[in-house]
Amino acid sequence: MIQLPLSKLSNVGTSIFSQMTQLANENEAINLSQGFPDFMPDPELLNYSDHFIKKGFNQYAPMGGMISLKEEIAKKIECAHQAVYHPDTEITVTAGGTQAIFTAIASFVKRDDEVIIFEPAYDCYEPTVELFGGIVKRFEMKAPDYEIDWNSVRNLVTDKTRMIIINNPNNPAGKILKENDFRELVSIVKDTSILILSDEVYENIVFDGRQHISICKYPELKERSLLVASFGKLFQVTGWKTGYCAAPENLTAEFRKVHQFNVFSVNTPIQLALAEYMKNPDHYNNLNAFFQEKRDFLRQGLSSTSFEMLDCEGTYFQALKYDKISDQSDIDFARELTITHKVASVPFSSFYKNKRNEHVIRLCFAKKQETLEKAIDNLCKI
Repeated sequence: MIQLPLSKLSNVGTSIFSQMTQLANENEAINLSQGFPDFMPDPELLNYSDHFIKKGFNQYAPMGGMISLKEEIAKKIECAHQAVYHPDTEITVTAGGTQAIFTAIASFVKRDDEVIIFEPAYDCYEPTVELFGGIVKRFEMKAPDYEIDWNSVRNLVTDKTRMIIINNPNNPAGKILKENDFRELVSIVKDTSILILSDEVYENIVFDGRQHISICKYPELKERSLLVASFGKLFQVTGWKTGYCAAPENLTAEFRKVHQFNVFSVNTPIQLALAEYMKNPDHYNNLNAFFQEKRDFLRQGLSSTSFEMLDCEGTYFQALKYDKISDQSDIDFARELTITHKVASVPFSSFYKNKRNEHVIRLCFAKKQETLEKAIDNLCKI
């Protein structure tokens, strides 16, 4: 038999999210592992999508996206962060946040370029950097605070550093970056050509009166940054796979050179539906309160257990430290939790290259009330 070559990512297996979802399905467990809501989106949004499909908007959209949607995106960003992006030349609609991240890395990272990431990290960053020949440099944030030591980050910077990837709010740790973090980042990239990829897909899910600070708030960072966001997270339609990348015109031009061959364009009627829905800012400005109610319900329900609930400043994920319950590895504990106690989670070690085990798991609380009630009931019996 002919020996065929392996793929560029031959050492990459099935994602932990798929693994835990499959395990949940096999054991009829409550799936709090994968980050998707189990409730219906707003019927108004669904009606808009139905309207534009039936009106015949079913062919290719322009490569950069429908102008009506890009205009609404620009308005949203300017209102929230007082930053201006030109809808036609500085905003690109993408097939979800992950495609935007992939395309941004593909556009700028060359062989032997170094890319700094912060772990625990969303699992698409590293494989994509490696796919294009880049070298990942990691800073490990540690439980329970998951803070960044910027002096250590400075030590990772070399003349080969091409990009820094930040995730704010952070999935899975639920931490948000503060003013001081951005001041440090400004200092690090000053007088360099380092690009910043800012993954802000949970920007509208921040709790306890805190404010999300976007990369675009700082002109000295905005000029070198690609900002990524997701309508799946914004409007609970993860299956629509629609997001966007906002960046200065010179970076957007390079981004689109790859985007046009990656997906070319994104679902036309969905873009038009989102544009119409976004005309009412209340549809996204009230998300903080909506998800904080779910977060607080989960935390209150587990307050009498031996789980230690770590801070959750943003996202719709709650981190739980379980070292008072078991000394098992987080992978083994997550599997046992799914099989025996019928609640699926994600082990934090899967977000670290070295599989750092601090006895922490992640639960998704973007679920119906009855789903959370059942999960709490099961977890309280441990």
